[in-house]
Amino acid sequence: MSRQLAALFAAAGLFLGGCATVSDTIDSINPFATAGPKMAPLGPLTATAEVRTAWAVSVGKAGDYTFTPAVVGSVAYVASRSGTVSKLEDGKLVWKVEAGQPLSAGVGANSRLLVVGTSKGDVLAFSADDGKALWQAKVSSEVLAAPVIGDDGVAVKSGDNRIHLLDAGDGGRKWVYQRSTPSLSVRSAGSPVFADRYIFVGYPGGKLVALAVQNGAPVWEGAVALPKGATELDRVADIVAPPVVDGRLICAVAFQGRVACFDMGQGGAMVWSRDLSSVAGLAMDSRYLFVADDKGVVYALDRQSGSSLWKQDKLKNRRLSAPVVQRGLVAVADAEGIVHFLSRDDGSFAARQKTDGTPVRAPLQMLGNAVLVQTTGGSVSAIEAQ
Repeated sequence: MSRQLAALFAAAGLFLGGCATVSDTIDSINPFATAGPKMAPLGPLTATAEVRTAWAVSVGKAGDYTFTPAVVGSVAYVASRSGTVSKLEDGKLVWKVEAGQPLSAGVGANSRLLVVGTSKGDVLAFSADDGKALWQAKVSSEVLAAPVIGDDGVAVKSGDNRIHLLDAGDGGRKWVYQRSTPSLSVRSAGSPVFADRYIFVGYPGGKLVALAVQNGAPVWEGAVALPKGATELDRVADIVAPPVVDGRLICAVAFQGRVACFDMGQGGAMVWSRDLSSVAGLAMDSRYLFVADDKGVVYALDRQSGSSLWKQDKLKNRRLSAPVVQRGLVAVADAEGIVHFLSRDDGSFAARQKTDGTPVRAPLQMLGNAVLVQTTGGSVSAIEAQ
């Protein structure tokens, strides 16, 4: 087994399914132990942007799971491993409820409903207005990815890589999509994405699949990664982060694979691809596609061609989150709970802001003009930069 590959899984906070001994080995060589690769030290910074923490609250620890805040207008919905679900507005607690059992994923939300999941495959729905429990459903295995609410229902990706579409009104099952997957894959916290008439899902083996919302039938699939290598571990090439969509363009990135963009208006025809490995994810604006790779290098790529515009390589081994774009800045967070703001135009450091010192695994979110950050230690912060 490749030491470098195993170290990466540990660094990402992810685990392998299908072989307990492999997971044990990964844990034993965690790269952030004494013998592993060290995070790049942070040098002095001459700030070119002003940052401040508008508010910060403690909502409960994440444990070994990833909890992504859901933003609806000016409101943030957050959850924790202990089972606490909260509604925040301007940093103030509107309500807090206890789910009655430990949670493993969340939050999906719209103006009426919020949904979380458990490691036992339970999907729990609450009223967005007052936190009242509305319904409970069951899926085929643990829920690691935040459920997603669309006009046609609630999409839940279970740990066995099945996609369940549930009725938003009562949790009834509309359909389930299942496909064969490799025996060895990364346990993924990457949620599905609603776009147009489809639900887009990234899979082990590097496939991006478009499912018809009405019946779950696969409409097209694109190859983001092509598994290769001498061993089963070397051939792990999984999409573990949600794809990003803007207009007709949908882009995804795979671990040990590529970043690739497809034209939804032409049946999923590939627009471009380039070799780049990531377990964090992507962000996209009108010109650029941003990605943090698995070595801690942040890239800006031309969204039309995939050509490199800049890269920032001074955050190596810092276990970066997926990026987010905000007011001409690109924000990423790291394993020490530090949020780094980079210039959108050239990738230079513009500012940085500390949170509670614990890792940020959840994708950063935009809350108005602020970057919303949830750490594994349970801090949720709204950080403004200009």
